Amino acid sequence: MNGITFAQPALLWLLVLVPGMIAWYIIRQQHTHASLSMPGLKPFENAGTTFRNWLGHILFAFRIAAMVLIIIVIARPQKTDRFQDVSTEGIDIILAIDISGSMLARDFKPDRLEASKNVATEFISGRPYDRMGLVVFSGESFTQCPLTTDHAVLINLMREIQSGMIEDGTAIGNGLATAINRIKDSDAKSKVIILLTDGVNNRGEIAPETAAGIARTFGIRVYTIGVGTQGMAPYPVQTPFGIQYQNMPVEIDEEVLREIASQTGGRYFRATDNNKLQQVYNEIDQMEKSKIDVRQFTRKEEKYLLPALIAFILVTLEIVLRTTIYRNIT
Repeated sequence: MNGITFAQPALLWLLVLVPGMIAWYIIRQQHTHASLSMPGLKPFENAGTTFRNWLGHILFAFRIAAMVLIIIVIARPQKTDRFQDVSTEGIDIILAIDISGSMLARDFKPDRLEASKNVATEFISGRPYDRMGLVVFSGESFTQCPLTTDHAVLINLMREIQSGMIEDGTAIGNGLATAINRIKDSDAKSKVIILLTDGVNNRGEIAPETAAGIARTFGIRVYTIGVGTQGMAPYPVQTPFGIQYQNMPVEIDEEVLREIASQTGGRYFRATDNNKLQQVYNEIDQMEKSKIDVRQFTRKEEKYLLPALIAFILVTLEIVLRTTIYRNIT
């Protein structure tokens, strides 16, 4: 019985009496037939088991079944539902993702932006107990999703981001500042920003180093990720014939990204392909594991009513049949 336990399981040992009762009944039946000497058995050749015999066996079966059910009832069957009360230390994470035009470069599959979205979605799904949010930036920055525990909403908003939503460029400092503004007042014990970009800061009013200093002041740890292969990569270029891809040198300001991570107690990573990007997020996931205390509690529901009812019906049937039909059979 799935999910069924017994409050008094020791009483189930009474069930060992059942085979003994069946054996006693069989032996008793063999010794209750009177012996009669006859010159031959021909007069009884067509004599079979009478209805009285069959009814007697049925009544005994009712009694055994009722006894089994009564033993189960007194053992108190219960349906047990288990729950987990989960409390976490608390980690708040903001993902700050570059959505500039260069994120459409095809050195990742299908491109840098889609690869980053896919890996970030897996990262979100793997941390169900953390509050997480999303900031996007290019020439400007804005909050795509504030801190939330509703990861389904966050993932849907992650899937909606695309290059061209805001003015093009790479405002790393503004993107980091917006992420800081969203997480600085958090009461979580650990506040983290994961900043992903593929370029050099060329827009915005806030220098990346200044934003890093602000993050350090608020106790925010920043992990930075530089996305792009080594050497050349196919970048989208607008031509009179539409978007075409041309190989261009990959330029990532790794020195600035290292400085941001160093100032805030984080770490800089370079992802040169889809697999490396996946490894980066896995490593960050391991470094930022939330401490979870799990308390289990149970809810028990008594389940003796049905077997008690069936046992009562069987006992009643035996009494009625034994005092009426069985008694009147000759």
